[in-house]
Amino acid sequence: MRVLIACEFSGIVRDAFDSRGHYAVSCDVLPCEKPGRHEEGDIFAFIESSRPGSWDLMIAFPPCTHLAVSGARWFGDKRKEQRRAMRFFYELAECKEIPRVAVENPIGIMSTQYRRPDQIIQPWQFGHGETKATCLWLKGLPLLVPTNIVDGRKARVHREPPGPERWKNRSRTYQGVADAMAEQWGGTT
Repeated sequence: MRVLIACEFSGIVRDAFDSRGHYAVSCDVLPCEKPGRHEEGDIFAFIESSRPGSWDLMIAFPPCTHLAVSGARWFGDKRKEQRRAMRFFYELAECKEIPRVAVENPIGIMSTQYRRPDQIIQPWQFGHGETKATCLWLKGLPLLVPTNIVDGRKARVHREPPGPERWKNRSRTYQGVADAMAEQWGGTT
């Protein structure tokens, strides 16, 4: 399967698919944190430059800064940025060039501005004793089935200390979630 991981700088989801024999490429405006197939640049330019039918699946992680409920207190001052972020989300979710699409984002305004998510998952359902409610909007994909429900539900991500790397640390996908995506969606035909 040919899998495009949009807006991923960590390589975690890309590598989960790659380790299962899929051809996976991550694409982000940032360089990737680890070696592997990665395109640095605009995701839509990359999709457009790919030959038609190149991708079987796209999993997208659009920036949530102007969409997540955690930033709601600043929404009034950032209408322009929010509209741009919503448009970016829509374009990923409605990508007609790729038959199967999953878009990930935390709980936020897209549940009312786009549609309710198909599923809300937590890291503790996939082997990580932490909380981080994560919405999934799906096209042509089944819901993820929890793989390893564990105790120890801590809000580590929420308590990430301030600093220049905070947003990166909060946005990385948990390995158990990445493995479940690769295992469960990698076999989807």
